[in-house]
Amino acid sequence: MTSPLRWHDAMERALYGPDGFFVSGAGPAAHFRTSVHASPVFAACLARQLEMVDAALGHPARLDVVDVGAGRGELLRALLAQAAPELAARIHLVAVERSARPPDLPPEIDWRADIPDGITGLLLATEWLDNVPVDVAVHTPAGWRLLLVDPATGQETVGPPPSPTDTTWLTHWWPPNPTPAPTKVIKEFVAAEGSDQDTNSFINAVGEGKGGVGGRAEIGWSRDLAWAEAVGRVARGLALAVDYGHLRESRPVDGTLTGYRGGRQVPPVPDGSCDVTAHVAMDSVASAGERVARCAYSLVSQREALRALGADGGRPPLSLASRDPAGYLRALATASAAAELTDPAGLGGHLWLRQPVGVALDAVVAR
Repeated sequence: MTSPLRWHDAMERALYGPDGFFVSGAGPAAHFRTSVHASPVFAACLARQLEMVDAALGHPARLDVVDVGAGRGELLRALLAQAAPELAARIHLVAVERSARPPDLPPEIDWRADIPDGITGLLLATEWLDNVPVDVAVHTPAGWRLLLVDPATGQETVGPPPSPTDTTWLTHWWPPNPTPAPTKVIKEFVAAEGSDQDTNSFINAVGEGKGGVGGRAEIGWSRDLAWAEAVGRVARGLALAVDYGHLRESRPVDGTLTGYRGGRQVPPVPDGSCDVTAHVAMDSVASAGERVARCAYSLVSQREALRALGADGGRPPLSLASRDPAGYLRALATASAAAELTDPAGLGGHLWLRQPVGVALDAVVAR
């Protein structure tokens, strides 16, 4: 058994270490389906978003498009292919990723490990923040405690109290939910405390299901810092984050930490063999970005955002089939892809956070 680590450190090593999930291998597309990989409809909508940003900036001679957590550059390749010739001549595409540059990446796309400064244009972060490492806490009879994890097995144990920074974030953004305390959690707490009490006596004393213990939380201030830094690199334009997320009034009681490998959800074992991810506290992230941008932001579902940008999941009229069979089939395929992207139970449930910098919100948000 290896020494247990804090989840933040285990995620960092498993995802971005020398043999980490995102650094080696075939890349994210081989393991899970994102909006970027699902359909060209997503890129088409982002191309319309880019056109709005371009207009709000007055059509600058150079329009930056920076994709943070770019995978293997799939989204930037699609945007380059979809851009009108006049726009394609002005856009400067930058992929930010820790892995090596793909050998088949078009030369028009720059590749770097850090976010450039002075961006004038659009900064994209599609399913990036959910992979920014976080610590995980559990609520015990004595309050929040960090969870430690064995990187080789994924087995968790109750660890020390969170830091003051952790506690401040949890108090404000993830207040504990009074849920029943599993016997396993109480046993781990007793062991961690070195209590002289018999475990069963302790369980009887606190009462399983009493005291607001047992709930889990992913401590999100590291993501707040990452997003604030990204927004701070935008001189003028729009920072757009698209991710699985939740809000303070509806935090999941047991958190969302999970894993993905080979297209299937798996236990989150941080050994580098799978993606380890957790949904994003999007209101906390938005607040951090707002303090940097000093502009109002927009936070809506992907379903609402894509429909405003022209994605329509409705079937084309049957009359088109008789007039233009090939056109009908193309329209049907587009509608099917749009329906997947806007399904509120799936990808459509993603949240879109748009934070303008130096431009009016109304100028970059389609209605």
